[in-house]
Amino acid sequence: MSQPALPPEFFDIAKRVNNWGRWGAEDEIGTLNLITDDVVREAAAAIRTGRRIPLALPLQADGVQTGMIPGRINPLHAMVQINQELFGPGTVATSDDAVTMGLQAATHWDALTHASHSGKIYNGRPASTITPHTRAEFSGIDKARHVVSRGVLLDVARAKGLDRLEGGYAVTPQDLDEAEELAGTKVRSGDIVLVRTGQMQVYFTGDKHGYGYPSPGLSVRTPEWFHARDVAAVANDTLTFEIFPPEIENLWLPVHALDLVEMGMLQGQNWNLEELSTACAEDKRYSFLLSAMPEPFVGGTGTPVAPVAIL
Repeated sequence: MSQPALPPEFFDIAKRVNNWGRWGAEDEIGTLNLITDDVVREAAAAIRTGRRIPLALPLQADGVQTGMIPGRINPLHAMVQINQELFGPGTVATSDDAVTMGLQAATHWDALTHASHSGKIYNGRPASTITPHTRAEFSGIDKARHVVSRGVLLDVARAKGLDRLEGGYAVTPQDLDEAEELAGTKVRSGDIVLVRTGQMQVYFTGDKHGYGYPSPGLSVRTPEWFHARDVAAVANDTLTFEIFPPEIENLWLPVHALDLVEMGMLQGQNWNLEELSTACAEDKRYSFLLSAMPEPFVGGTGTPVAPVAIL
């Protein structure tokens, strides 16, 4: 049975956040254009203690994927040689590994090509440019060559006095305002925003299904908040990024379409923000240098990432 067409309200928001042509007809990186040399220099000034906090989940067979998303398999890690003396007995021995996995299996970035709607991807290009042979011909994750900027943690759960938001809670622009007030800094052009819901705690209890569903996440109204502030990228601590199941019945993944297709803004999922939340609360400081470099899979619609926040 076919799903209902996207409603007029979706297209109204899409018009307000659309960045097609903003950086030229040939642009393939969208809001990453906002991370200028000046932005990076200012981001480096956010380092005060040098404390480094990793934000990635382990890449392991018992990962966050449950089979709910077809083909997105947890890493299958195999040894292809073990202590092998390639150049004869008594020579130096080496060991090698190989991995099969979904590129969005664990902590990851979605490329701008991860979502499409109405037959289009970012900057108005045809969705048909993604094929088995060319993969993502335009705006593949390899085009996002450097993702380093000032990071700002918007700890929505902590701003509400909660350990985590309830499953199915839609994070609103007002929630982001409150978390920004807690952070004591204004989100500015070129920032990478990390939105903490606390949902990762469910995964850490071993409840993988409960982690994925029902899940708090970003409301369809939040893309306009990020667009107004010229945010470069957004990531959070959930499986689906946006609220799941959807806040509007039968409107599936509208935030993906608004962020990736209309705005051209990278989004990330399954980021572990728990240690960072504690550190920021202790220091009463919620901005830092964030390094979140994509793995340059040519034509990839996503990539594993091992982000590090440097306080």
